[in-house]
Amino acid sequence: MLARGASIDIDGVYSNPAGLAFLPSDGLYLSLNGQSAYQTRNIETTFPLFPEAGNKRYYKGKASAPFIPSFQGAYKKGDWTVSGSFAVVGGGGKASFDNGLGMFDSMIMGKLAASDKLQTLQSALGVGAVSDLYNLNSAMDGSQFIYGVQLGLSYKVNDWLGVFAGGRMNYFTGGYEGFLTAIAKSNIPSIGGAELAGIALDCDQTGWGLTPILGADVKLGKWNIGLKYEFMTNLNLENKTKKAEVRESGIPVADDKNPLVDYKDGVNTPNDIPALLTAAVGYNILPSLRASVEYHHFFDKAAGMANNKQDALKHGTHEFLVGAEWDITKQLTISGGFQRTDYGLEDDFQSDISFSCDSYSLGFGAAVKMTKHLTLNVAYFWTNYDDYKKITSTGNTIYSRTNKVFGLGVDYKF
Repeated sequence: MLARGASIDIDGVYSNPAGLAFLPSDGLYLSLNGQSAYQTRNIETTFPLFPEAGNKRYYKGKASAPFIPSFQGAYKKGDWTVSGSFAVVGGGGKASFDNGLGMFDSMIMGKLAASDKLQTLQSALGVGAVSDLYNLNSAMDGSQFIYGVQLGLSYKVNDWLGVFAGGRMNYFTGGYEGFLTAIAKSNIPSIGGAELAGIALDCDQTGWGLTPILGADVKLGKWNIGLKYEFMTNLNLENKTKKAEVRESGIPVADDKNPLVDYKDGVNTPNDIPALLTAAVGYNILPSLRASVEYHHFFDKAAGMANNKQDALKHGTHEFLVGAEWDITKQLTISGGFQRTDYGLEDDFQSDISFSCDSYSLGFGAAVKMTKHLTLNVAYFWTNYDDYKKITSTGNTIYSRTNKVFGLGVDYKF
């Protein structure tokens, strides 16, 4: 359904925690869910030194997560409901670029093209370009996961108002591992087989932060309004680095010439989780048919990010959601939803290592009541991303993504 911000059900632990005050009966509610996500993150880079047609080189990144678990629980007693959850609440998952990244290829090729020694060899051997003197080989893996443990308390103030206060502890784990080598071809005099330039990166990153959360739910007849505000989370990532070096002729360059200096061991990088405001309105069209509209705003420009890249955004993230669900029978409910995401992107915010694309998502699902206490949920959604074109002085880069997710879950009421 996607638009769950006005939900009065166990999934409200995340989407509408104040609504838990209006759960239909006292007792223990549990929900165990798993998602399988499959993504691609593709980059098309244009650079004058690339020998391919049109000076364009394609980099294909693949990411898959066969099982992403989440757990939600709530216990209601009278006007009070205590709730908690564990889930992957952020991060971009893990992606592998088996042919490296354009930002590194172009950097190294540019350095080698400016080498007086290689230019002399190029002229002496009569080859078309300095890049004909060597072979370039590279690969890069990156991962980002934010695990969240949330606890909170909901209270039914009266017949139409519920409130919530709680918090979430977030733990970030991720990092980057990759290499690039430029090796002189074996038939090149005096330098055959030697490393002309290289990159080595092996960096793990960890950090944690606390998110205070407030919520309110207003229940007025067929209408239900859900509100939630998550405060900004101060989060700094600490590097545990084995290697973060750029080499020239096998010798690491000094830090003032090393573009990977931010990944050096012990360096701390800001990676705040922005504040989030959600507002949703649900309406019971019929006893068996419900619909919701919803809005999310992430206050990205107020969050601290690496190299202050938040300043490059036009605005914080806007998300618009709609959804509906229909009880076909007492045992079967089907649903569908739509979400549009607008990040306010600018060129200086985007890089090969971390990029976003505006998108819209479509989702469908069903809930099957297996017994009086047990419900099985199944869902599928996919995301269509807008390509983003970044223009630079030496060419341009086009970022694109795909995303498909299958979900399966069980809810149980004791």
